[in-house]
Amino acid sequence: MKDMIEMWEEISQEFKNYPYQKKVALFLLSKGLRVNKEAKICLEKIEIPHAKIARVLQIDRRVVDATAKRIKDREKLFRIFSNLDTIPFLKNVALHIGLNVLIITPQDASKPGIMGNVTSKLAEEGIPIRQAIADDPYLTENPKLTIITDIEIKGEVLNELKRIEGVKELTIF
Repeated sequence: MKDMIEMWEEISQEFKNYPYQKKVALFLLSKGLRVNKEAKICLEKIEIPHAKIARVLQIDRRVVDATAKRIKDREKLFRIFSNLDTIPFLKNVALHIGLNVLIITPQDASKPGIMGNVTSKLAEEGIPIRQAIADDPYLTENPKLTIITDIEIKGEVLNELKRIEGVKELTIF
């Protein structure tokens, strides 16, 4: 946890006078986009044009260029941003491939135990988890825990999940 706090402090400090560059940096983190040794932004080994990122963020391309260069030139930032990775997130395709989605909105995403308690309860009920993704509260305004299962979660189990400390809301689809 300490290292995570230090990472956010480092990023915030580095970009405190550059709010648009901070916006780019947070976007890169949230999408798992890397910065390489040439200050290019990549999805794994695929270079993403800076102009495309600028268009998505509605900022000037030069801000994206400057952000990537700042990251490349700062050892601590480069260690973070050069090692980012993406994962396939099944949430939006789950229904099309016969899977079930449970989204848990926590009361406070920074408090420990919600994921552990929810996954323990599902395991007790014999419900296998295909994927569990928790949004990072530093990157997401309203973080959620998304669980993909092979088996539909029935009423009584949902009621028990709702009673877990820290669970604010459940959504299933």
